[in-house]
Amino acid sequence: MHTFKIKRIYEQADSRDGIRVLVDRIWPRGMSKENAHLTAWMKDIAPSTELRKWFNHIPAKFPEFQRRYEAELTRAAMQDDIRQLISWAEESDVTLLYAAKDEQYNQAIVLQRFLTKTCRG
Repeated sequence: MHTFKIKRIYEQADSRDGIRVLVDRIWPRGMSKENAHLTAWMKDIAPSTELRKWFNHIPAKFPEFQRRYEAELTRAAMQDDIRQLISWAEESDVTLLYAAKDEQYNQAIVLQRFLTKTCRG
């Protein structure tokens, strides 16, 4: 099993990124599709619009945001995307791309932890 990495989509694409997957519901402002160098854009694996707006990138809300987002990730509607990400990770590193400015408190961190935990069983 390879690793799940996280990276801001605005950072330079690198061959070591492996499979590059955008995990935001909204396309990143100012980023062209050509410069994104994506393998896939998984809008549906992003937090719900309601949860994203509630969190509003306020660090104090992050623990509750993480709990709620992990609950969303266990829903049946998310399972196809989760299986696809895990399948890719069996062959290559997978870089989860996000646009948020905050590198400590964002959905990609929660998703990375969730996927890593899921793979370990």
